[in-house]
Amino acid sequence: QVQLVESGGGLVQAGDSLRLSCAASGRIFGSYAIAWFRQVPGKEREFVAAINLSGLRTYYTDSVKGRFTISRDIAKNTVYLRMSSLKPEDTAVYYCAGRPDMRDLSFMRVSSDYTYWGQGTQVTVSS
Repeated sequence: QVQLVESGGGLVQAGDSLRLSCAASGRIFGSYAIAWFRQVPGKEREFVAAINLSGLRTYYTDSVKGRFTISRDIAKNTVYLRMSSLKPEDTAVYYCAGRPDMRDLSFMRVSSDYTYWGQGTQVTVSS
């Protein structure tokens, strides 16, 4: 079965760090680029970061550049989102998603283009 499973969310204070994990089934991990999105109640799902199939190219939304790092561990079929200098406005449910790889990762911002989604993990940053 094709699956994406997120973990690592929690309650932290502003300025703290957190690492989210997205464990993917082999079929997804070996064929798809992976992205992280986030969503707060009443708002649309927001693109956060993406990593291509090889793991050599990454792309971030402006609000997290310099604070978040996306990476993928091929041996573990896992994509990580390392979040540092967290702010209260980073509070959201974080989702990982998979879609066919693209040469230009800036086109990976559209959530409707994604084939597979995880169930989400809550990140809460207190001030």
